[in-house]
Amino acid sequence: MIFEWDESRINKEIHDGISFEYAARVFLDSKRIEIIDKNHSDETEERFNVIGCVERILFVVYTERNDNKIRIISARRATPKEEKLYYENYDIR
Repeated sequence: MIFEWDESRINKEIHDGISFEYAARVFLDSKRIEIIDKNHSDETEERFNVIGCVERILFVVYTERNDNKIRIISARRATPKEEKLYYENYDIR
């Protein structure tokens, strides 16, 4: 997988001390949950939310580019509700 992000947004989009490089590691979690974000997708761009574990549970928003790159839009620590969803899903896999 090849990842990219908007360098000009790095300071705005790092939440909870989570860098884009660190957030990209969520895609290594075989138990991650990926959900289409219908509220923020449109005709030109489909967005996805992924909940996965990189030492702690993270919530990452991304889109897939035409050149097979994953563009990370934002990353943060998962909320308790998102963590619960991850662990519930983790237990049935």
